[in-house]
Amino acid sequence: MQAILVQGDTLNWQSGSDLSSPQGREVRIDVAWAGVNRADLMQRAGSYPPPPGASETLGLEISGVIAACGPEVREFMPGDRVCALLAGGGYAEQVVVDERQVLPVPAGFSLRQAAALPEVYATAWLNLFMEGALKAGERVLLHAAASGVGTAAIQLCRAFGHPCFVTAGSDDKIERCKALGADGGWNRHTGSFVEAVKAWGSVDMILDPVGASYLPDNQRVLAADGRLVIIGLMGGRQAELDIGRLLMKRQRVIGSTLRAKSPEAKGAILDELRRHVWPRLVAGEIEPLIDAEWPIEDANAAHAHLTANANIGKVLLKVAELG
Repeated sequence: MQAILVQGDTLNWQSGSDLSSPQGREVRIDVAWAGVNRADLMQRAGSYPPPPGASETLGLEISGVIAACGPEVREFMPGDRVCALLAGGGYAEQVVVDERQVLPVPAGFSLRQAAALPEVYATAWLNLFMEGALKAGERVLLHAAASGVGTAAIQLCRAFGHPCFVTAGSDDKIERCKALGADGGWNRHTGSFVEAVKAWGSVDMILDPVGASYLPDNQRVLAADGRLVIIGLMGGRQAELDIGRLLMKRQRVIGSTLRAKSPEAKGAILDELRRHVWPRLVAGEIEPLIDAEWPIEDANAAHAHLTANANIGKVLLKVAELG
């Protein structure tokens, strides 16, 4: 089986080990497209190892066609067009994954579009509505909003009635975010976002992949009973928490990761996506925003594009032509 191997500073598409037959509730999927995520860059750099037992191959989401099913599979059969949320292994010709981590391709969607769904929409839904527990009409601050997760979160906020303010790294990115439904925005290169957010209004929840460098300002703009959900470390891992402000405003700081969750836990998230998000995708109310794509053989170029923060939306790798 062909797969991407990390060899020094280079990603090489070459022959690797074949996968075992699917067991239990597992399915084997022929991969058409793989999504590129910042977690892949971190794993490549040695700072985000896969969970125990997961594939060492990069790749957290794919689309493709089911090739074989384990004896206990309930929902799928060979030939089904699907997308899947993985703990690893997506940069390859095939993956084996628990069926609870698999969703059917939304009606009318291509496999290319479907590859841009699992990781970003699962991450956005989990942290906005499950961890962040958004209530009707509550207001949201989204950092790094031009990312795949950010552009998904903007659309979910718009679709479910939550005004959102965004930060991003250029005026062009801010305008693109507003076109997706953001109500206001701030270019992070022009200084602190605090006064701009305060002028916009109260913030009940913050979704933050930046981490340490944003913690003090996040606390300053977060309303009483507000929730700060931290999902990344782009701005470092250590910062000073103002415990007085935390207590006086009854703020909650929540750390959240998706990758290491069990198939059962991931299945619960994907069940919510299927129930609440898939119908809106089919209806055209929300859509995956795809920024760029490369053949799997050019994975190095795709990683360079993401490393440069040049993307607005998802970056994809084409693995095979499966229709």
